[in-house]
Amino acid sequence: MRDFILAANWKLNKTPSEASQFFRDFNEKLEDRLSLPPTAGGESRDIRGFGEGPNGGRRRIVFFVPALLVATSEQVVKDTGLEIGGQNIWVETKGAFTGENSSDVLSAMGAAWALVGHSERRSIFGETDKHTAQKMKTALASGLSAMLCVGETLAEREAGDNLKVVFRQLEEGLSLITDVIAKDPSRVAIAYEPVWAIGTGKVATPEQASEVHQALRKRLAEFLGKSNAGSAASGTTSASGTAVAAEIALLYGGSVKPDNAKALGLKPDIDGFLVGGASLEPDSFLGLF
Repeated sequence: MRDFILAANWKLNKTPSEASQFFRDFNEKLEDRLSLPPTAGGESRDIRGFGEGPNGGRRRIVFFVPALLVATSEQVVKDTGLEIGGQNIWVETKGAFTGENSSDVLSAMGAAWALVGHSERRSIFGETDKHTAQKMKTALASGLSAMLCVGETLAEREAGDNLKVVFRQLEEGLSLITDVIAKDPSRVAIAYEPVWAIGTGKVATPEQASEVHQALRKRLAEFLGKSNAGSAASGTTSASGTAVAAEIALLYGGSVKPDNAKALGLKPDIDGFLVGGASLEPDSFLGLF
């Protein structure tokens, strides 16, 4: 039973006061939408839940906020069940890395997730597949869950290389953490975001998205199966690659909006959404439910 995850990527948006107001409004509207009683007495919404996802797992809500908003956001959402994540971490947890973010500090601030390998990190800041692999390992070692982004450019899709690209990004990104995944697959999620559909208003059709998600699930099972077979020789016992891959949520991202979310969510192997612009207002993000 894998989780269904609705994840927001705020990118470089909102001030602390705007974030606080957003979460107050969002939580109130969410309670109304799901007919939940107000959170009281420190009871955690993570226990009460947001309902069951289509694959029998939990329905989870994650907000990837700018680093300067993590503390404020975590304070406001405490005991609501909403989860906070950081948009970027460095491969080391401390040292002479001016301007970077530590996964240890992110975890200590109460965040639950780190976002790794977003296309903007790759294209604007030069993040490589090697960086994503190291960051995934560092995030998990700090006690965080990690969401790995993969996706092809328009040129790569038109050249017929889209699956080649996302398979490479997937395998490289997970290459250092297969032992952790085998023990607890729920600590990792994959977000497929075709670069040509991010912030452009274009969106992959439900059929295009589902085709890639199904291919990713199959490749993930093959990759984890081979990795687990190798680890078994060193004494590590793990489930088969297929069983482990079946527990990992695969999200779709790329101009997801209320008017296309339902059709996308009905397709096989789409286990939620990573949303940009539509997550900046409570009503538009709630429209994805």
